[in-house]
Amino acid sequence: MTLILFNKPFDVLCQFTDAGTDTPRRTLSDFIDLPGVYPAGRLDRDSEGLLLLTDDGRLQARISDPKFKTAKTYLVQVEGTPGDEDLEPLRRGVMLKDGMTRPANVARIAEPANLWPRDPPVRFRKTVPDSWISVTIREGRNRQVRRMTAAIGFPTLRLIRQSIGDWSVDGILPGEWRRA
Repeated sequence: MTLILFNKPFDVLCQFTDAGTDTPRRTLSDFIDLPGVYPAGRLDRDSEGLLLLTDDGRLQARISDPKFKTAKTYLVQVEGTPGDEDLEPLRRGVMLKDGMTRPANVARIAEPANLWPRDPPVRFRKTVPDSWISVTIREGRNRQVRRMTAAIGFPTLRLIRQSIGDWSVDGILPGEWRRA
């Protein structure tokens, strides 16, 4: 069994080919030349951080299927400065267009230390503060964390998946990978 921990950079598709546009976009094949491994779950093109790839279909299902409730932790830069009362709906579950989310573990955090710069950088606005929160979910709907923060009035500016279960992106630079 092969399990790869990959730190997916911003603006990279979570697939090995890009057949959808006239302008080629970066894909996993620009970083990983290892036949037979496939992503266990997805990470949006405009999100960064940990992506697991494996050649084991059962492991892939266990990681990505919401019925297994694998914890996924994200470091989220949001527009504004939410207080505990603002974050409470996320802790209880928030209503999205596709239904109620499961309760999330959410905490305000300091800007993460040793965080790599994003290319391109997040736009900075003098008049609008930003802050960081940590969000752990146990499901994985399309763009879920972004939709959750928007639902409580704090749009996501930057989203970095820090960990999936016991696997973490710590020590892996963007665009790099290692075997678990």
